Amino acid sequence: MAHTYDLAAVGNAIVDVLAHCDDEFLVTHDITKGGMILIGAEHALTVYKEMGETQEIAGGSAANSTACLASLGGTAAFIGKVGRDRLGDVFKASMEDVGVKFVAAPMADETPTGRCLINVTPDAERSMLTFIGAAEHVSEADVDEEVISAAAVTYFEGYLFEQPVARKAMEKAAKIARAAGRKTAITLSDKGCVERQHGNFVQFIRDHVDIVFANEEEAKALAETNTVEKAVEKLNGISPYLAITRSEKGSIVMGPDSPAETVDAVAPEQLVDTTGAGDGYAGGFIYGLTRGMPLATCAKLGSLAASEVISHMGPRPQKSLEHMAKDHGLI
Repeated sequence: MAHTYDLAAVGNAIVDVLAHCDDEFLVTHDITKGGMILIGAEHALTVYKEMGETQEIAGGSAANSTACLASLGGTAAFIGKVGRDRLGDVFKASMEDVGVKFVAAPMADETPTGRCLINVTPDAERSMLTFIGAAEHVSEADVDEEVISAAAVTYFEGYLFEQPVARKAMEKAAKIARAAGRKTAITLSDKGCVERQHGNFVQFIRDHVDIVFANEEEAKALAETNTVEKAVEKLNGISPYLAITRSEKGSIVMGPDSPAETVDAVAPEQLVDTTGAGDGYAGGFIYGLTRGMPLATCAKLGSLAASEVISHMGPRPQKSLEHMAKDHGLI
């Protein structure tokens, strides 16, 4: 079936505020290393003032995935909510600059645009404090039926399970996609989020999802087990497609007619910042899947996108992923 968009994503419209720090900074501010914690506006301001030199980059997990898919030459749309402020303008412009259609009107009130304070330690691990702001107000009214129906894959950000209003928006979009004969995908987003919303995740995936993306810790949390091997076994069949990323160990992928297979990672030129690695992987994987490529090639495209993203500060590609993929003989 012909489609206008390879990918339509529903997620948090967040501006990433990045800074380097040491482990002591994380301890001082009670920041969980490698995790994501939701915070309020005042807490965000306090930590921001102590982060030192920062870099502002439009982010948000699902939005990053659309940017990576677009860099490969794909077509994408993003549904999210921003405030009527400078950061909202930054976010919208950044999506349009990479060729992603931005859908949803800004807030009618003074609710500010969401931001994620990303503290990157010397080992390139990112630890996040997120003030959701306007992003949590994405609702059923923002779901554009025409856009969802015209997308080969509709992609959901697991973080939205923390927000009841946004969860309803996801359910509406999933039903529209299913009625149009399209595929749906979800990224589990965060181990803690999966643990807190476990029942909702399992039910939503079984009812609505074709493709699940997770890292090792998220997969183990969803499967309620302590090893990746057991997680793969337990999650087999929860959705038609499953992709578990394992950093430098590559990824494990399986599909309707493909048993679990390990695909090697693509090594980055240098390891600077792991922010957005999983987002890049999902964008690359979906690009390949919408073009009927073998699962191993989809995984390689995902790893290629992730390798570019982690080679610099910020969650979005700075080089053309399309050119890189051609150089690697993937497209």
